[in-house]
Amino acid sequence: MSKESVVELGEGKSGSSSRRGVNRGLSMLDFVLRLIGIVGTMASAIAMGTTNETLPFSTRFIRFRAEYDDLPTFTLFVVVNAVVSGYLVLSLALSILHIVRSSAQKSRILLIIFDTAMLGLLTAGASASAAIVYLAHQGNTTANWFAICQQFNSFCERISGSLIGSFVGVAAFILIILLSAVALARPT
Repeated sequence: MSKESVVELGEGKSGSSSRRGVNRGLSMLDFVLRLIGIVGTMASAIAMGTTNETLPFSTRFIRFRAEYDDLPTFTLFVVVNAVVSGYLVLSLALSILHIVRSSAQKSRILLIIFDTAMLGLLTAGASASAAIVYLAHQGNTTANWFAICQQFNSFCERISGSLIGSFVGVAAFILIILLSAVALARPT
């Protein structure tokens, strides 16, 4: 007998239990990343949804106001982050199932499909809002769009900050999908 066949024969139950332990560890990391995604997307939705600023003007009848719902892109951003956050809360149940039963394959495939769809949705919403935030900060002289962040400082700080949480959610989804793929690729 060669050394390789002895190693294969000796692996037995201990190799199978170590593989289950690795899959359980991947499932726990998946759960933690989902919690991070929930915090990021929910904080982004709340921060953007509560953003407004009013500038005083020389007369009491004229006031300049900036709110998130002045731009449809920011409204989309709030809705997308709320939907993704709700999905992540619901997906925690399957994530817990994967911790308990590390050999569950079909539910992992289902999660990968939905996680990929949510990643695309969240990336689209965050990227569109990032473009508007860039215009708010820099403006566009060719189109005669003026940068508003010199006047609406608080508004711009909050909308910029809400993008950070959303992109944290994007990064969490990328890692979740990769972890799920690794868990599926490992033999049970």
